[in-house]
Amino acid sequence: MSDPVSPRTIVIRESVLDKNRAIARANRERFDAWRCLAVNLLSSPGAGKTALLERTLSDLNGRRRLAVIVGDLATDNDAQRMNNRGADIVQVNTGDICHLDAAMVARAAEQLTDRTPEVCFIENVGNMVCPAAFDLGEHARVVLLSVTEGEDKPLKYPRIFHTANLILVTKMDIADAIGFDRQAAISALNRTCPGVPIIEVSSRTGLGMAEWHSWIETQRALIR
Repeated sequence: MSDPVSPRTIVIRESVLDKNRAIARANRERFDAWRCLAVNLLSSPGAGKTALLERTLSDLNGRRRLAVIVGDLATDNDAQRMNNRGADIVQVNTGDICHLDAAMVARAAEQLTDRTPEVCFIENVGNMVCPAAFDLGEHARVVLLSVTEGEDKPLKYPRIFHTANLILVTKMDIADAIGFDRQAAISALNRTCPGVPIIEVSSRTGLGMAEWHSWIETQRALIR
């Protein structure tokens, strides 16, 4: 006889995701109305999301109206790091929840003081599993893989890479020092998410940032 608990667990999960998808559609409609590219940044903790955003906000300051929704379990440390870089910043603390969901993003979007951002970055909670299941209403997902994490990370956590529209390999300025096997990492990425573009970046030196900015502009041009 089958376990009677399992079907109920599946139903509950699907109900939660159905509700999330409905709110995500509304979020996407909001961003579309603003003609704002919404980019969901996902990675493990410490992969360099905040450093990437600090560099990106500084580079694009005055060129684009930017907003950032920052997701963390606790503190506003990341939001503070991004202050005074010309962007509208909203902090979301999730408590013991290991991901942002569409409702959190909807509430954060209501708090933006500038209702005409051209690009809104959503810095998701550092986690390689939970965030992959939740559509936030973004137009694109960018997954970061740092050189310090191990070349086989895409094979160990395939789902989050399967959902990516772009892969950023971060902290390339220390790749040689730690013995990062670039070819092994690229091979793992190509096996896990074939055809997804890969940009190697360093927020410290600026390596790959022009290509990253160009990708943002290309994606934004697709919004009608």
